Amino acid sequence: MPEMMRAVEISEPGGPEVLKPTHRPVPQPGPGEILIRVRWAGVNRPDALQRAGSYKAPPQASDLPGLEASGEVAAVGPEVSGWSVGDAVCALLPGGGYAEFAVTPAAHALPVPDGMDLREAACLPETFFTVWSNVFQRGGLKAGETFLVHGGSSGIGTTAIQLASHFGARVFATAGTAEKCAACAKLGAKRAINYREEDFVEILRGEGGANLILDMVGGDYITRNVKSLADDGRLVMIAFLQGPKVELNFAQVMLRRLTITGSTLRPQSDFAKARIADSLRDRVWPLLSNGEIAPVMDSEFALEDAAKAHARMESSGHVGKIVLRIS
Repeated sequence: MPEMMRAVEISEPGGPEVLKPTHRPVPQPGPGEILIRVRWAGVNRPDALQRAGSYKAPPQASDLPGLEASGEVAAVGPEVSGWSVGDAVCALLPGGGYAEFAVTPAAHALPVPDGMDLREAACLPETFFTVWSNVFQRGGLKAGETFLVHGGSSGIGTTAIQLASHFGARVFATAGTAEKCAACAKLGAKRAINYREEDFVEILRGEGGANLILDMVGGDYITRNVKSLADDGRLVMIAFLQGPKVELNFAQVMLRRLTITGSTLRPQSDFAKARIADSLRDRVWPLLSNGEIAPVMDSEFALEDAAKAHARMESSGHVGKIVLRIS
């Protein structure tokens, strides 16, 4: 085991250019943790927020960005069972994925699905933990319900479309180009709405309203989402790309018995994340292993080109997931 590793750090808050190659000591797994030799790391919006200085890492987490990775188990800490050195693994990380080695609680790791390579597996944890916990556990989506996901061509969106469609929902998605709308429809969306040309509120109300909406846009989308909900509908917020503050008439929430909720994944307890992992292993991993659903890949970059990966993500030109090739 080497003492030092290649990594990419945030040199100061700012744009993609502040991501700089560096060398760091290889972390050591503590009780209940595993050390992963990282082969691929997923790139996610929270990484960009952390880079910009608006999303701090938890106190005990690595300051390096990177919330998901795939590779092999390189070492196991005390009190770990179920994992052995050499096992192929993908995992949700507290941070530190932009590096050759990363530590994470063993309970947050999942086996690489059958027939899937490590490049694809690196795309799974952050998006699937987020979608499963917010759409199905918090949002309570059921077969036959109408579901709207914004940002349908993003990593979160492509995952949500596939899972919601598989479990029997009528899926609607918004995206900003004809190409992205076509990608959403191919994944199972009944109707892909080009938000630059169409009003999703009008379309959803014409369909009787959405039973559940998953939104990461925020801003004025919040009030428009409320108008788009059916009676007893649920709105789940997971990000605020256009801001978290809005003026909202809560009389509609009361009169139509609406639910507005939301969550972020990273600050949740290790126990809560482990429960999500257990549910994914039982309900979703078999679907990945038999090819019924799969991550949508956009592009890959070398670790040292993490700044280019962030620029690609923030251009909003991508469809699906962006990954870093570590080794």
